[in-house]
Amino acid sequence: MRKGSIRLIAAASVIALALTGCSSSKDDAANTDTKFEIFTWWASGGEAAGLQGMIDVYTAQNPNTEFINAAVAGGAGVNAKAVLASRLEANDAPDSFQAHAGMELDGYVRSGKLEDLTSLYASEGWDKVFPADLIKTLTVDGKIYSVPVNIHRANVIWWNPATATKAGITAAPATLDEFFADLEKFKKAGVTGLALAGKGDWAIAHLLDWMLLASMGPDKFEGLYNGSTSWTGPEVAAGIKNFQKALSYGNKGAGNLDWPDAGKLVTSGKAGFFIMGDWASAQWQSDGLKLGTDYTYAAAPGTVGIYQWLSDSFTLPVGAPHRNAALAWLKVCGSLEGQDAFNPKKGSIAVRTDTDLTKYDAYLQSAAADWAKDRLVGSTVHGVNGNNALMAAYSAAVGKYFSGGYKDNAGLAKDLAAAYEAGKA
Repeated sequence: MRKGSIRLIAAASVIALALTGCSSSKDDAANTDTKFEIFTWWASGGEAAGLQGMIDVYTAQNPNTEFINAAVAGGAGVNAKAVLASRLEANDAPDSFQAHAGMELDGYVRSGKLEDLTSLYASEGWDKVFPADLIKTLTVDGKIYSVPVNIHRANVIWWNPATATKAGITAAPATLDEFFADLEKFKKAGVTGLALAGKGDWAIAHLLDWMLLASMGPDKFEGLYNGSTSWTGPEVAAGIKNFQKALSYGNKGAGNLDWPDAGKLVTSGKAGFFIMGDWASAQWQSDGLKLGTDYTYAAAPGTVGIYQWLSDSFTLPVGAPHRNAALAWLKVCGSLEGQDAFNPKKGSIAVRTDTDLTKYDAYLQSAAADWAKDRLVGSTVHGVNGNNALMAAYSAAVGKYFSGGYKDNAGLAKDLAAAYEAGKA
């Protein structure tokens, strides 16, 4: 995704887009429903705390509606998506469900599982306060099918300042060469260089997604998803070689660790660096740790000036049993009050351009500044670049490579190429 395109979509075209779709009178119906069920994968830590902030806003506005949180735990929604697919297939849709903005929505839209929410953007004024090209990523054939609640950054490097000082590291590595040099410094200091979370595949796939971007640069990386860069070409081969090298500095037993457990290796001084999205900060703060003291951050090496982004959003399924309650929820999701109650606890920045940044910590204020100026590139593992089929195959390919001892680089490239083709089917 080009930096210019994400900010320079003509306002007139966005407003015209927002005036199409389902009738506003249908969406303005009063909430007379006594129940409301949402489906998410936010079950603990900062994720649950952020969701609760938005739930509090909703219940205050809808005191006669019972709020049912049908969360299914599991990083990146791997477990939740499987359960959701079975429910939708059985015509047992929740009233609203979480999905990443971007291509992840494509399968739900193409199969007719989601209602068009375009007119809600016009009636709530979101066409004026959401970034224009974010609206574009949510739009399929001129219609908008979800309400984004946040912007996350995927390409962040985290470390414990005291551990880094022990290893003689005084500044964040800005390049891959500096990154590998620092991993050697950690190794000489008797510290595992890189915290890895291999349980469920997605966190290792997240690491590869960053490494390909860092190794190839944004143009070649985006070319992987528009067909102009070959998955079996030299650029990907170089990226996988760097990935293989990085994995060699990882912790033993990583296959048994989910990302919060891997993160604790860093905050406790047992590992040096952690490449993870900025939801890690919210997790650590929910554990009582302090930003700047117990951990700190920078743009991941090789991607300084690049913002690899993702966005969580909520939908209105066709056949939602409590549709009016769901519409009331979506209005909270897109509201200033809802987003500012949610994002500071979730560890993400608001979608709205009129958010009150004084409510956000130093990291999130920094992220908001970078979001406004950096080159924006989508996350693969979190649904911007590919649909659920591509994401599942991509993560499985990386999991196979990792569990096999990360030796077959050519095999991984072929499996990634097959994952891309799976997403086109």
